[in-house]
Amino acid sequence: MRRSQRLAVIIRELVERPGRVIPLGYFAERLGAAKSSLSEDLALVREAFASNGLGQVETIPGAAGGVIYRPSLTPARMQEIASKFCQRLADPKRILPGGFLYLTDLISDPFLLAEVAEVFVSRWHQLHPGGFAPDHVVTVETRGIPVAVMTARALGVPLVIIRRQALLTEGPVVTVNYLSGSRRVETMSLPRRALVEEAKVVLVDDFMKAGGTVRGMLELMEEFGAKVLGVAVLVETAEPAEKPIADYLSIARLLWVDDVSRTLAVEPAPWLQQLEAPARESASAIAACEAEHDSVK
Repeated sequence: MRRSQRLAVIIRELVERPGRVIPLGYFAERLGAAKSSLSEDLALVREAFASNGLGQVETIPGAAGGVIYRPSLTPARMQEIASKFCQRLADPKRILPGGFLYLTDLISDPFLLAEVAEVFVSRWHQLHPGGFAPDHVVTVETRGIPVAVMTARALGVPLVIIRRQALLTEGPVVTVNYLSGSRRVETMSLPRRALVEEAKVVLVDDFMKAGGTVRGMLELMEEFGAKVLGVAVLVETAEPAEKPIADYLSIARLLWVDDVSRTLAVEPAPWLQQLEAPARESASAIAACEAEHDSVK
């Protein structure tokens, strides 16, 4: 097999299994190549991915080692994905009676959600340079499931789904009561076997307003003794400004919706806007220097 063919197979395997360690012996057996040749191939892939902002390819030494691929988007790429999502979300045709928004088509788009998941994962890895390794992605049924599935795939970990009502087929469960955004007391349940003690998890949901659902998920994780490494939602509202958790990620922030005039306002999440701050300051400084230069002339 030629090197170009080996590279194609290696890239396909890495991208299809992000967050999973693939033993070097697996590639050696499948491709019929020496490990020394595969090391050179992986070096080429690592360099190409890094120079084009496509992700990180890391080689893990040792008998149980191998190679692992982690999504790692550049700030510009993350901002581009968020802007594209906000453009689709800002369509006035999405406004439903009562000020609700139609999100089903966005949540059902696997290509869009794959990009959103890579934004979440890239940011988590940036915030935890020493290593970000959750055991599970946890969500609550039902609309948050597609977002959580793609996030779990990007991290290479299993998905755990919290139920609104316990199922008899899942055995003993832990149930908590929480106050929803509509000020109603609701319940959520999770089987005892879903998580081990002191599991490390990330919480993912589709929408956050007052944060009642996220608060309920946090309380449920406390019952399991789980450590929450991160929280991510697809869309958050600007009001109320006080949320149940300070450190969370979102893609878009819904500023307001007027179902009478059929208008709404959406912007990328604040943390995404801050990523552009250095570039904007640099551009402003350049413009100021050019203006000063012109005045001197």
